[in-house]
Amino acid sequence: MSTYETMSFHLETERLILRPWAESDAAELCALISERGKGAPTVEHTRTSIAELLTATATTGIALLPIQRRAEGDFIGYCGLITGRSTLEEPEIAYELFQRAHGRGYATEAAGAVLDAAVATGRKRLWATVGAWNAPSFRVLEKLGFERDHVSTDDSGEVVWLTRTLP
Repeated sequence: MSTYETMSFHLETERLILRPWAESDAAELCALISERGKGAPTVEHTRTSIAELLTATATTGIALLPIQRRAEGDFIGYCGLITGRSTLEEPEIAYELFQRAHGRGYATEAAGAVLDAAVATGRKRLWATVGAWNAPSFRVLEKLGFERDHVSTDDSGEVVWLTRTLP
């Protein structure tokens, strides 16, 4: 049994709403994944992935959440906590936005809300892992107080590990 509170699955900022996944997010998530340039999963496969995310959320009490812009109501990406390369006690913060949403502060705004939600669970530290090539993600994490810890290598190349102690 976890000694941590369940993360809030409904987060709001001045410009954004982060909420639980819905089956209707599948097509947009497919489009986001296709921007990576490595092909796109089918909508059916993505629906299965969304179901798996919801199951993981129910089990772990942490979540990766879709991001919607308040004014426009459109899906622009996701942000949240995952176990990824880390642990449930010290999860990873993760985010990905459509390229059309880059450069507007949305990732920093969403990740800041997720950081506050992580603090509310009682966790003491978060991790982030970023491809060494991804300068924009480093800027987001540095704005949020993450510091470089170490570097590892995987199939995609160098991965920089960052950490943030929580109050």
